[in-house]
Amino acid sequence: MRAPELRVAHYARLDRHRGRRIGVPEVILAEGKAVPHLIGIVRALHADGHGALISRPSARQRTALAAERRRGLPLRLVADGRLAILDGPLGVEYEPGTVAVVTAGTSDVALAEESRALLEALGLRVVHAYDVGVAGVHRLIRALRELERSRPGIYLVFAGREGALPTVLAGLVRAPVVGVPTSSGYGRGGRGEAALGAMLQSCAPIAVVNIDAAVPAALFAAQGFARSPRSAGPVRRSGGRAWTRRTG
Repeated sequence: MRAPELRVAHYARLDRHRGRRIGVPEVILAEGKAVPHLIGIVRALHADGHGALISRPSARQRTALAAERRRGLPLRLVADGRLAILDGPLGVEYEPGTVAVVTAGTSDVALAEESRALLEALGLRVVHAYDVGVAGVHRLIRALRELERSRPGIYLVFAGREGALPTVLAGLVRAPVVGVPTSSGYGRGGRGEAALGAMLQSCAPIAVVNIDAAVPAALFAAQGFARSPRSAGPVRRSGGRAWTRRTG
């Protein structure tokens, strides 16, 4: 087995074994990285025989990635450019499974699409319902009938403003719910703070990630479908509904 660490010059130490170790691949956060550093990381991963997921590249970084694609790297941009994918092995395999992605409003869709694109890049099926917030809760009831036909193993629910949708949905479905507070909203507690507080105070059982944390939410969901490298068996079963992890 190769060394777990792939060094890139003086500025990066990439984790070759993350997928095998914890069930999700390393995701390269482009935000804040110098363009030469990002391109150096992507080239090194490709030369090492790895694919990569690259989160939130800037306009300048997207231009540089597009140039690398023209030079032959198998790169593509998805989710309106919020995610770049370097095609190749990611070091982890997943059981067939379905994740439901739900938003309270249209303002939350860009983040939801970021999660959706990442999950689909990992080979998971995604069903979605957008703009079904509690201001018109009848919309949610109709959408849930459609979503439940796909028997999702987990729900990712994006909501800004008062952040009530994950709590409401968690009181209606059996599968686990992850609340993703979004920075849509304004005034007192705006930019996602009120939504985060409300989700943390939920009386229904939900998990909560940070404000606008679309990538961590998607990785958390994917982890429950990961195959154990020590077993050929599944890590998620029970009619496609229960979301559990086996460690042995």
